[in-house]
Amino acid sequence: MSTTPARPRVAIQTEDFDLSAEVAALRAGDGAVGAVTTFIGTVRDRHAGQPDPDSASVSAMELEHYPGMTERAIEAMIDEALRRFDIRAARVVHRVGPLAIGDQIVLVAVSSMHRGESFQACEFLMDWLKSEAPFWKKETTAEGARWVDARVSDERALARWGIASTNASPAGTP
Repeated sequence: MSTTPARPRVAIQTEDFDLSAEVAALRAGDGAVGAVTTFIGTVRDRHAGQPDPDSASVSAMELEHYPGMTERAIEAMIDEALRRFDIRAARVVHRVGPLAIGDQIVLVAVSSMHRGESFQACEFLMDWLKSEAPFWKKETTAEGARWVDARVSDERALARWGIASTNASPAGTP
């Protein structure tokens, strides 16, 4: 009798992901799932803090990470979400490598019996991922390309979850 190995909770990959396939896999075989919440982040044509929404400045982006370390950090974050919220499962897919405007970057998907826990856990995971996960990005603009720390220190988002930011490192290259 063969058994299918459990799907990993974290995937760091260069290829795009399929939302429908990811949600189906998250729900598969769990009749207690009553809610699935997802978040998808995409590449936008301007960098954070750019005041004029009509002046597109970013033409491409590249993401890098520390293999092994990044996956372990995200696994620990999912463990914390499972401890804090009454959820059934969670999955994070994060792309790395060159990305174009409009490309999907990240998926956070959470299943639970009820929508409230699912929404909260998804938001918790995304807040942590955006502010603490070890990713670096290179933004390409008309002025050239530059590497920046992809983590955004959002003290308010983390504080509401009772987490102090550990993102004190200066921007730099991976």
